[in-house]
Amino acid sequence: MDRELWERVVAFHGHECPGLAIGFKACEAAREKMGLGFSTDEEIVCVTENDACGVDAIQFITGCTWGKGNLLYRDRGKQAFSFFNRKTGESLRMILKPLPEEMEREERLQYLLSRPGTHLFHFGPPSYPVPEKARILKTIICEQCGEGAAEHKIRLKEGKRVCLDCFPDYSRGW
Repeated sequence: MDRELWERVVAFHGHECPGLAIGFKACEAAREKMGLGFSTDEEIVCVTENDACGVDAIQFITGCTWGKGNLLYRDRGKQAFSFFNRKTGESLRMILKPLPEEMEREERLQYLLSRPGTHLFHFGPPSYPVPEKARILKTIICEQCGEGAAEHKIRLKEGKRVCLDCFPDYSRGW
C-alpha cells in the first residue's frame, strides 16, 4: 500500500475512516486491473453507487470529479464503483465483499488497509455502457422565481417553464 498517497487522501478528506479506505482500495484495485491513472479530462469515468467517504478517495486519486462530469452518482446505497476507460474501452464494476461484522471502527480500518484492493471486492462488468460525455446545456429562466436552470431540469407548470424548486413534486408512491 502506498502510505504517502494514503496520507494525502486523508488530508484531502479530513480524517481517517473505514469508508475512505474502501474508496482508496477501490482505486488501488482499478489501477491494478485496468492500469488506470489520473484523469485530466473525461478519459476515465467513475460511477459510484454511494455518496459516502470513499468517493473523496476516488476523486483525489483518479481525477474523476463532479465538476468535470466524469464522476457520476447512481444512488443504490452499495459500496460499488464502476470504472470506464474511454481510450481503451475497458470497464470494470467492483462491489465490496462482506466484511467481518464483529469489528470496531479502528479494527475495520486496519482490516481494509492491510489487504490488497483486489481481495476486498467482487469484480465484473458494469450492467450499462460508458456514460456519455458531459454536455453544456442552455440555461432557461424560470418563469416563476426568475432563476436560471439547465434546460434538462425545467418542467412545464400550467404552461410556464419552471425550475425544479418551483415545480411541485408529483409522486404516486412508485
